[in-house]
Amino acid sequence: MILIKEFEFDAAHNLINYHGKCENLHGHTYKLVVKLKGTRDKEDMIIDFIELKNIVKENVVNELDHHYINNIIKQPTAENIAVWIWNKLFDKLKRDNCKLCEIEVWETKTSGIVYQGD
Repeated sequence: MILIKEFEFDAAHNLINYHGKCENLHGHTYKLVVKLKGTRDKEDMIIDFIELKNIVKENVVNELDHHYINNIIKQPTAENIAVWIWNKLFDKLKRDNCKLCEIEVWETKTSGIVYQGD
């Protein structure tokens, strides 16, 4: 089974190693999708949605929401943001019955990245 939880946060960034309009300061309402692959535990859940929400909010959303991402990630492309989020969550979401299997980072409704680890 794959469990899915979506999050949203607003943040600003600019791409310093890019030539085009995204090299200028701008913001997005990002959508983050976190997916865990696993089996049901003794409570018949992969993980409690509330526990997952708290982990993601504490370790990712609260750090990025309404912040300038360049202060956290040098070149904050969707790709680099996805890797940063993966690294923040992987160990915290590892359980005997499940683990992080995929995240999606959407900058707009039509542009995003899927990351499944290295």
